[in-house]
Amino acid sequence: MAIITHAVVASAQVAAARGVFLDSVEASAAAAPPGGVRRRALGCQKLALNSSCEALGGLRRVVPCGSPEGPCRRRTPCIVAASPPNNNAGGSRSGEPLTRQDLVGYLASGCKPKEKWRIGTEHEKFGFQLDNLQPMTYAQIRQLLEGLADRFEWKKVMEGDNIIGLTFDGQSVSLEPGGQFELSGAPLETLHQTCAEVNSHLYQVKAVAEELGLGFAGIGFQPKWSVAETPIMPKGRYEIMRNYMPKVGSYGLDMMFRTCTVQVNLDFDSEADMVKKFRVGLALQPIATALFANSPFTEGKPNGFLSFRSHIWTDVDKDRSGDLPFVFEDGFGFEKYVDYALDVPMYFVYRNGRYVDCSGLSFKDFLEGKLSVLPGERPTLSDWENHLTTIFPEVRLKRYLEMRGADGGPWRRLCALPAFWTGLLYDDESLQGAFDIINDWTEKERAMLRNKVPKEGLNVPFRDGLLKHVAQDIFKLAKDGLTRRGLNEAGFLKDIEEIVQTGKTPAERLLDLYHEKWNRNVDTVFEELLY
Repeated sequence: MAIITHAVVASAQVAAARGVFLDSVEASAAAAPPGGVRRRALGCQKLALNSSCEALGGLRRVVPCGSPEGPCRRRTPCIVAASPPNNNAGGSRSGEPLTRQDLVGYLASGCKPKEKWRIGTEHEKFGFQLDNLQPMTYAQIRQLLEGLADRFEWKKVMEGDNIIGLTFDGQSVSLEPGGQFELSGAPLETLHQTCAEVNSHLYQVKAVAEELGLGFAGIGFQPKWSVAETPIMPKGRYEIMRNYMPKVGSYGLDMMFRTCTVQVNLDFDSEADMVKKFRVGLALQPIATALFANSPFTEGKPNGFLSFRSHIWTDVDKDRSGDLPFVFEDGFGFEKYVDYALDVPMYFVYRNGRYVDCSGLSFKDFLEGKLSVLPGERPTLSDWENHLTTIFPEVRLKRYLEMRGADGGPWRRLCALPAFWTGLLYDDESLQGAFDIINDWTEKERAMLRNKVPKEGLNVPFRDGLLKHVAQDIFKLAKDGLTRRGLNEAGFLKDIEEIVQTGKTPAERLLDLYHEKWNRNVDTVFEELLY
C-alpha cells in the first residue's frame, strides 16, 4: 500500500550496474534458541547508492547540490517531499479549484520518453522476535527505525510523537498496518541497480535488527499469528481503514494486518502505451500470482490455497479492488480511469496534521466543495494523489503502473518480479507478443484465471492446455525482452525459470517441506524464509 512517487528519481549508480548478478552471502548459523530460529550472519553486502542530481519532475523533487532550497548531505540529492501527505499542494492553476480535467492531466503527466523510464521495486516483510516467533511490538519497531536513522543516515518520518517511517535518497521505509516493514525503492534505470538497492536495504535492516533480537521473513501471508495477536501501528489513516474495512468485506483486516507483497512500478510513454501495458498487466497478473505464490499457511496450518494473499483480495472491498474489466473496453484511457477513481469511496483527507475520516464519502462531492465533513473545502492535487493510493486493483494506475499480484518472498524473488515485468513491458517486441497472446481472452476467461489461480496455481486448465503452458510462452518473452535490453539482466529470472518449467509453485514446495520434513510444524517456515 505504501507508495513511491515514481515521476522523480536521481539515476543511482551502483557497483552492480556493471552487469554482475549479485547474490546474498550466507554465513554459518548460530544454534537456535528454544522455539526460535537460527540467526544467519549478515548475508547482504552493503552497496552505496550514489545518486546524481538530475530532476525528472513530479511531486517529489531532487534539489541540486548547493541549492539555496536546502543543503545536500555528502553531495547527494535532497528529496523534498511531504510525508505525511502534503497539505499545501494546490490545483493546476494557482488559486483555482481543481477540475476533472486537472485530475486527468495529473495521470497524463506521467508520460515520459523511453530513455527516462525507470524501475521502482517495493516489497514488504514480516518482522518477528527471534526467540519466540512473536510479532515485533511497536516499541521494538521504533528502536529499529531509530537505529537505521542513526547508523545509516535515514531521515525520520514522524506522525505526532511516533516515528512511522524513514526516507533516504528517493527510497522510503514505511510501516504497514500490522507492522509489516516495507521498502519503497527509488525509481532506477536497471535491474542491477534495483536489486542492489534491495541488497543494501536488507543488509542495513539485518545489522540493526539482529542486535535487537529481531528477524524478517519473506512470505505472502502471516503463517502463524491471528489478527488479534498482531500489533496495530500508530498511523491515523490505518485507524480509519480498520474501522471501515469490516463494513465492506470479510477479509479487509486480514489484508491490512497479515499480508506482504512485492510489486514493481513501471512507466509509459503515451496514453496508448499505458493502455496496452495496463491490459497486458491485468490479463497476465494471474501468471505472476502463480509464479510467486507463497502463502499456503494460516495460523499454523495449511489454508487450502497456494496464494491465500491473492484470494483474500476477492472479498476486501469490491468498490476498490478487482481486475477492472472496463480497462479492456474500447475508449479506455486516462479519462475512464479518472471516472472509475471518482466513484471509489474515499477514506480520508489530511488536514492540519491529522487524518479526517471521509470513509464512504464521494471525491466528486469533494470537487464541488460539498464534502460533509469539510464543507466548502475543495481538494488539492495532493488529495487526489492520496485518494489514488487507496484504490487496490491488481494493476493500479497513478503516474506509472503498479503490478500488484505477487506474494512477498525471499531475496531472489524480490529481484525476479521486477525482471519479469520489465522484460515484458519495456521491450516493444515482447510487449506486442504478450498483447497478441492475451488480446482475444474473454472477460469470463480472465475472471476465471483470477479466481482459480490462488488455489490451483499454474495447473489451472486453460483453453487447450494448462496455464503453465501459457506461462512458458510469457516467460520466454520476458527473458528475450531483457536480453534485447542489452544490460545482462536475464539472470534475474533464474529463480522462477524452474517454476515455469515444472509448474510447481513456491507454495507447493513449502507444503512439501511442511508434510515431509517439518513434522507439520509451521514454525520452521520462519527459518526457511528468513532474510
